Amino acid sequence: MSADPARIAVIVGVGQVNDRPADPMQGMEPLDLMRAALEAADADAGGGWLSAVDTVAVVQQISFRQHNPLAEKVAAAIGATPSLAYESVGPNGDSPILLLNEAANRIARGQATVCAVVGAEALRTASQRAAARAKTDVAAQNPIRNLQKGAAPGYRQRYGLSAPVDVYPLYENAGRAAYGQTLAEGQRESGEIWSRFSDIAAQTPAAWIHAPRTVAQVVEPTADNRPIAFPYTKLMVANSSVNQGAGFLVTSLAEARRRGVPEERIVYVGRGAAAHESDDFLARDRYDASPSMETCLRRTLEWNDLTGADLDLAELYSCFPCVPKMARRVIGWPVEKPATVFGGLTFGGGPIGNYMSHAVAEMVDSLRGGEGETGLLFANGGFATHNHAIVLSTHPLPGAGEAHDFDVQADADAARGPVPPLVKDYAGPATIESYTLFYARDGSPTKGVVVARTPAGERTLAKVAGDDADLIAFLTDGAIEPVGTAGVVEVAGEDMVWRRAVA
Repeated sequence: MSADPARIAVIVGVGQVNDRPADPMQGMEPLDLMRAALEAADADAGGGWLSAVDTVAVVQQISFRQHNPLAEKVAAAIGATPSLAYESVGPNGDSPILLLNEAANRIARGQATVCAVVGAEALRTASQRAAARAKTDVAAQNPIRNLQKGAAPGYRQRYGLSAPVDVYPLYENAGRAAYGQTLAEGQRESGEIWSRFSDIAAQTPAAWIHAPRTVAQVVEPTADNRPIAFPYTKLMVANSSVNQGAGFLVTSLAEARRRGVPEERIVYVGRGAAAHESDDFLARDRYDASPSMETCLRRTLEWNDLTGADLDLAELYSCFPCVPKMARRVIGWPVEKPATVFGGLTFGGGPIGNYMSHAVAEMVDSLRGGEGETGLLFANGGFATHNHAIVLSTHPLPGAGEAHDFDVQADADAARGPVPPLVKDYAGPATIESYTLFYARDGSPTKGVVVARTPAGERTLAKVAGDDADLIAFLTDGAIEPVGTAGVVEVAGEDMVWRRAVA
């Protein structure tokens, strides 16, 4: 029995907008960007859709938090009177794919006919305005770190693990060791992936940066590409200083045909899967892989009757290199093939939780343009916490027209190894599980942190002093892989510090 076209979810319109005002006071705020993106999506779909939208789903934004929640305001701005208007729980990178999967399920259940998914950030404008008010440098107005100002530092924060850029390097360094790579080989892989990202962005009008970069330009620290958190340079991390909006319209195949959308412009929504790690990144079983990521990706391919080799295109989330590195190993995606259709969060732009809306838009355009028949969208959010993947295609995929439970958390939990107990006051011999170093804007190391395992298998943190030149050289010169080497955790005031074991 064939599927009911009224229950088959398809994407019919996509829209993106970049805003680059010379005067920050004239910049578009998130609501304006969202409205503009959906108006562009409406035009892309042939026009006349917005007043018929019965579900509005918004990716939560942080650049103008005082205006949240925005879903009902977005609905009013586009002239819609939806039966459901809501926003994601948090500005997480997986949010657009989660909202797409939910929209497809609503179509399949007959609960909706036209769904709008949209998000936007105006962090460039927000930072510039804040700097003008405070009479400080724009760099001092980092909205992500500013969210944590005033809060008493906890255990993790005392050791420098506050923002995502502090934590993802733990996965990078542990992963490199697990892959059997030297530091140079690990950096080379990052550079190859990111260089290809820059090439894609250079050819993508909606991307923020149109400047191809070589592998060397990505990985080598310079005055313009300063080190951020070892081993990441500025060009390896998400560029959140953007004003970007993106959205898309999801409807039923029947409604698309009724409104006369050409068949070649209809893109089918396949099945997706979602799973997450513990919100506490110190309560995870490992840092060289993510059981929730692996489960999410494998089940997505399985449910769509695909293998990695069947995919023509892929968007592997790219806030930091460790994420696409882990993901490509799960699906068998070659490093020689671009792992993006938009340009990655460095070059395409990193509008916090809404990057994947841009990826959806570009994937739709790529499939329409004949670049392939099937594409995978993999999203990641939090501190390598949330994972959600889905497939888009030029033709219906298995299960088309059927709602499905995309939560595969139970499978991910079953695949997870034992989580080591956390001991905050340990002193004594230990081995390095992972580590990173933090840098000042002039490129000098300020301090670092070692995640260590005790002889009993417990986990603990220890500081690396910024003036411990010998230890910093050991951790960064690549002569010996630090992960797995022995050392000693010693008491230093209220904190613990790491010392290399004496031979």
